[in-house]
Amino acid sequence: MKLKTLAMQPLTTNEIKPKGWLLRQLRIQADGLSGHLDEFWKDVKDSKWIGGPCESWERVPYWLDGFIPLAYLLDDELLKAKAKKYIDGILDRQCADGWICPCELRERGGYDTWAALLICKSLMVYYDCAKDERALEATYRALRQLSDHLDNRTLFNWGAARWFEGLIPLYRVAEIKGFEPWMEMLTVKLGAQGFDYSRLFKNWAYKKPVSRWNLMSHVVNQAMMIKSEALYSRYSGGSADAFAEKAYSLLMKHHGQAYGHFSGDECLSGTEPTQGTELCGVVEAMYSYEVLASITGEAKWGDRLEAAAVNALPATVSPDMCSHQYDQMANQIECSLQPKENVVFRTNHPDANIFGLEPNFGCCTANMHQGFPKLALATFFRNSSGFTAWLPYPAELDTLWDGKKVRIETDTLYPFRDTVEYTVENEGAEFDLSIRVPGTAKSAIIDGNTVNPGEIAVIHIGEGEKKRAITMKLEYEIRLEKRPSGMYCRQITATE
Repeated sequence: MKLKTLAMQPLTTNEIKPKGWLLRQLRIQADGLSGHLDEFWKDVKDSKWIGGPCESWERVPYWLDGFIPLAYLLDDELLKAKAKKYIDGILDRQCADGWICPCELRERGGYDTWAALLICKSLMVYYDCAKDERALEATYRALRQLSDHLDNRTLFNWGAARWFEGLIPLYRVAEIKGFEPWMEMLTVKLGAQGFDYSRLFKNWAYKKPVSRWNLMSHVVNQAMMIKSEALYSRYSGGSADAFAEKAYSLLMKHHGQAYGHFSGDECLSGTEPTQGTELCGVVEAMYSYEVLASITGEAKWGDRLEAAAVNALPATVSPDMCSHQYDQMANQIECSLQPKENVVFRTNHPDANIFGLEPNFGCCTANMHQGFPKLALATFFRNSSGFTAWLPYPAELDTLWDGKKVRIETDTLYPFRDTVEYTVENEGAEFDLSIRVPGTAKSAIIDGNTVNPGEIAVIHIGEGEKKRAITMKLEYEIRLEKRPSGMYCRQITATE
């Protein structure tokens, strides 16, 4: 059996390089927490994943998932060496039977295999960045062992809630090695043992927030699960978009915030601006939209990605990215320790909105790093007829089409300005350049021709066009958006 082909194939750090403000943002991130956690935070510095005595579950895999592409996008040798040190330590400790997580044999039955899914995902990120065959083989062995493990010890807790994340490394391995029979069985096992969100959303019980912690309304699980059925559809052949659209629409209707993301101060918390949004939920929602873009090719997922990336993500980290909030709030005027007897958040602690190293819980300290690097990797995709300029952010694509060199550069200050310049340099290839036009614009013009906001415009590049410049001009209008309790928010536009 074959997996359903992606509408758009992700590109790697070997092909995409950030430019302009996006490059600067990644450099700030590397100089902040992302590039230095391994030096002082015990759960990374002294993790059991590399032989230390500290945390042995999700924190190192989370950190690597964002740190690795950051290091390679910046082409920073020091950061790449740090990444290799951790990968070496993890691979050196992989068991002979393929088990890769740092726990004793007797502990495996009680070990939540969410960490196994996550480390395999991070290892395949490393493979794509470093082209290290050891990471590919280690992932292959770990996933095959996991398939055997699930015959006798089914998914539970976080592993059950996030089962579909395992499909990401599994499918990537299958793209390289072929979709072997055991891979098909693991796909089925994950889907059968994992939580069925499609049933939950048929009779959704979380339209109103509940001040009680639970896995089913946990905001990070919700942010991740938006892509669950789309991922499984690559195997099942079902709709890649229907469930994702339904889930997203319900989440935004009942819990949406003015900054383009749904609330969740740990669990879904409604539409009032006093309720927070967890940083982990923001970066995971962004990644879900990137995956959905790749699977479906639908332009709306680019608009939703931009809304979270431009509004929600920057607000929850300090300008130097040396600290972060666990929860951010719309129109927040103060960051302070809340009285324990009157905490505004439904399920989080009084310190959840304070900027620091590890406010509330350390999961966001470990997981915040993937937001901007994966955003940079979503600037371009490969498609069946050429390339898609997905995000109009400053970046450069340098790759091959039919064995011939192609270079596409995006020069822009968007979203701070409204003009985007594309320069295509071509050594004899013939292909299409598809350009996603932001759906938030009032109108758009590409090379003098009016195009519709929210569509994907296709520009044909002939083999004789050695160099071509393409201009996209966007026009925005300011409008007020109605919010709950008689409130309004001013729409953020690219021309401001």
